[in-house]
Amino acid sequence: MEEDCILAALNGDQQAITELVQTYQRSVFGLCYRMLGNSTDAEEAAQDALVKAIMNLQTFEVGRPFKPWVLRIAANLCTDRLRRRKPVVSLDAMGDDGAWEWQAGADISPEAHMEHRERNQQIRDLLDTLGPLDRSIVTMFYWQDLSYEEIAQATDLTLSAVKSRLFRARRAMAENLRQQQEHTVGMEVKEVTYVGRA
Repeated sequence: MEEDCILAALNGDQQAITELVQTYQRSVFGLCYRMLGNSTDAEEAAQDALVKAIMNLQTFEVGRPFKPWVLRIAANLCTDRLRRRKPVVSLDAMGDDGAWEWQAGADISPEAHMEHRERNQQIRDLLDTLGPLDRSIVTMFYWQDLSYEEIAQATDLTLSAVKSRLFRARRAMAENLRQQQEHTVGMEVKEVTYVGRA
């Protein structure tokens, strides 16, 4: 069915083009948001990526999965944007629009909501420590549920390079998390010592 939609879009069928955009806009936005860190930049990058994909649809190899191809376009655009950024990026407004905090089902307690927000902030901080390519690979694997093969297609890397980069990225994130936790425990110990002397 996807292949029929792509073929129709290639022939200029506006409904098919709209269907492709609607099918993949959420995935593209999710990748852009996790790579760029704020909804305004992510919306612009996602729109640019989808426009670029439609404009270059004739270069897509029909019969292959479309999602890795369109995510590759999005990841490349986000990488370009990250390279043009100044080194210091404000994280103050991240997460206000709920893109990191999607929840299904009933409302959660205020305590659980706060824990969820803190965990999401921690994930954003850890992702921010990775380079653009590793950030896109981690995002594609964990949030887009792409296979190693699909990520290899999306990034132009070999299968072993994808596995290796994903392994190193996870290890780096785990090490950064460990350091954050040690720092937090150290700060709590200092605070308790200070209060104890009062």
